[in-house]
Amino acid sequence: MELVDIARWQFGITTVYHFLFVPLTIGLTLIVAIFETFWLRTKNPDYLRLTKFFGKLFLINFALGLVTGIVQEFQFGMNWSDYSRFVGDVFGAPLAIEGLLAFFLESTFLGLWIFGWDKLPRLVHAACMWIVHLGVLASSWFILAANSWMQHPVGYEYNPETGRAELTDFAAVMFNKVQLVTFPHVVLAAYMSAAAFVIGISAWLYVSKRHGGRVATEEEVAAGEAEAIATTARGERTMYRRGIRISAVIMFVSAIGVIISGDVQGKVMTEVQPMKMAAAEALYETEQSCAPFSVFTIGTPDGQEEKFALTVPCLLSFLGTGSFDGEVKGINELRETYAETYGSDVGATYYTPDDYVPNIPVTYWTFRWMMGFGALGTAGSALVLWLTRRRRDEVVNAAWLGRVGIALPVVTVLASSMGWIFTEMGRQPWVVFGLMTTERGVSPGVSIPEAWISVITLTTLYGVLAVIEVKLLAKTVRKGPEEFVEPPDPGRADHDDDAQLTFAY
Repeated sequence: MELVDIARWQFGITTVYHFLFVPLTIGLTLIVAIFETFWLRTKNPDYLRLTKFFGKLFLINFALGLVTGIVQEFQFGMNWSDYSRFVGDVFGAPLAIEGLLAFFLESTFLGLWIFGWDKLPRLVHAACMWIVHLGVLASSWFILAANSWMQHPVGYEYNPETGRAELTDFAAVMFNKVQLVTFPHVVLAAYMSAAAFVIGISAWLYVSKRHGGRVATEEEVAAGEAEAIATTARGERTMYRRGIRISAVIMFVSAIGVIISGDVQGKVMTEVQPMKMAAAEALYETEQSCAPFSVFTIGTPDGQEEKFALTVPCLLSFLGTGSFDGEVKGINELRETYAETYGSDVGATYYTPDDYVPNIPVTYWTFRWMMGFGALGTAGSALVLWLTRRRRDEVVNAAWLGRVGIALPVVTVLASSMGWIFTEMGRQPWVVFGLMTTERGVSPGVSIPEAWISVITLTTLYGVLAVIEVKLLAKTVRKGPEEFVEPPDPGRADHDDDAQLTFAY
């Protein structure tokens, strides 16, 4: 393998792994904030128990996500130093603001939320998690702005003396047209993933024999404890059903938003990166109007020849242009256009037309898997709402609730992962579209053995972290929410302001 291939594999492995934590961090801050707000408004103990339970799961995820995210920054200097040198002036501003403003905002108020249960007035304490959520959204904005610049470079000038792209318009980078459609799409997808996570865990607890699905044993019946156990189980089921219903509404509404924002994003993508849309359909010849969209295709391994396809007439034209009669350019025409337009990579080696075409099978199938898994998640959230529509402690079919609930986190994570793989692979061979190819971004001083060592080391480390993450989450989930304990109210006159600060988790 070439150095660029090893470096790409490393970045792909670590980035996809890290992104498993990101949607949960974004979405769980919102859901935990909603649970705590409901507790303040209703004084229902169930909402406080859900707040603390999913707050603890969020903290586990946040800690592991923080560790894996740090590696992303180091990778730019390890394997992608030429890329970092080229984009450093542009990326420096948004990423510095993300670290100094957004991340410190969320981490500071998260600390107040963790330690402030017995020190902060309840309204202020709940506001802390809302501020954490705003900080997470701000972090997402700045990071996605940097990524959107790679997809559609704006607000810069190329300096041939230094060989760098230099920032000239910060606002143009922050409000890039790609950024304006990518941000809501990614955030809404994160809400879907986090809501599915809450549904899955709550559904499992609902049907678990340890929790909501528990029935009295013969010994407990003989001891006269059956009624008390049944009452407790009903109370647990009521609490889990509340968590499921709230999360299912969030997931379904977010899914509708993902569909709408994804449609707009597809049209912007066709405008700024027409090759990506052509690759998503493996469309080699330009369709002047009514371009079909293939739901399923069997073709040659390189994706250049179609053997069988199940198509929807004119759908690709609508996805790409907003009109069923819109023209969608094909790969053959675009690669010739790219060769004429770009010819060489900022004064580097000449690239043949074929070099401007991304991996067709990967882009074709990840695009469909993204939409397919997303559609399953949307349908699953609607099914969960239907299954939980009856009385407050019962569902239509508990067995189906358990199956669907456990499947939802899997399909939503797969949908998000496939979407990002398509986004990044579809941009190839560019690391910065139209300015720098991926092979020119690698570090010139890194040898192939050194690159292999880093791949193996980081993959092994991430494997260990995955085991730790799963064990911590599984242990916490099996234990379930703690019993309700009324937290101290600093607003009361008899509250001891000098009491020792306690760690709530």
